Amino acid sequence: MCVMGVRTSWRTVADGEFFCPDCGGDRNYLRRTGRRRLTVLGLPLFSRGAAGPVLECSACGGHFGPDALDHPTTLRFSAMLRDAVHTVTLAVLAAGGTSSRAVREAAVDTVRTAGFADCSEDELLTLLAALAADTARLTGTYGAVTGGHCGHQGLDPCGTALAIELHEALEPLAPHLAPAGRESLLLQGARIALADGSYTPAEREVLSTVGAALMLRPAEISRLLAAARTPS
Repeated sequence: MCVMGVRTSWRTVADGEFFCPDCGGDRNYLRRTGRRRLTVLGLPLFSRGAAGPVLECSACGGHFGPDALDHPTTLRFSAMLRDAVHTVTLAVLAAGGTSSRAVREAAVDTVRTAGFADCSEDELLTLLAALAADTARLTGTYGAVTGGHCGHQGLDPCGTALAIELHEALEPLAPHLAPAGRESLLLQGARIALADGSYTPAEREVLSTVGAALMLRPAEISRLLAAARTPS
């Protein structure tokens, strides 16, 4: 029989779904806080301070810190990856233009493979036109997606807007991707750009922005862009 010890009394304050590190999958959790008490002969006598908060997995019963919620659930991760591919595709198209049928087909195939099974050329072109119009409204500069790239000089006027979109889509995702996954995402954009020949300066700039948002070093970006030009 335990004469003296410390017992924690837990109280549930919230619940939800998270990626359980021990189970290795999406599970329900209870967010719990508690109070530690010194016990003598099983009777709680003196408070020993607060405990938690912790996340308690409903499946394995494991306790984890609140930072476990920083890891996206499997469903959330899939959605983030799908949206990232879509954003990279739009950025490459805006930089290089849509006059090439090969580029349009490569873009549609990439987005469909990522999970947007119903994506069409018309849908991508409509989104690009909306992006150009919205950027022109915000900057007071005319830009349109026709046969060339968006704008008149490199990535202007779409450069700032596209850079923001890319960083918002890629930076939260990058820490949860293995190096091979980050490289694969950059290469998907590179293959779209190369569908009609060599990189244009605007395409290379966009792809460099993609690589930086994915936490790839400049040397790695250059190596990957060069490797994408070599037929496998």
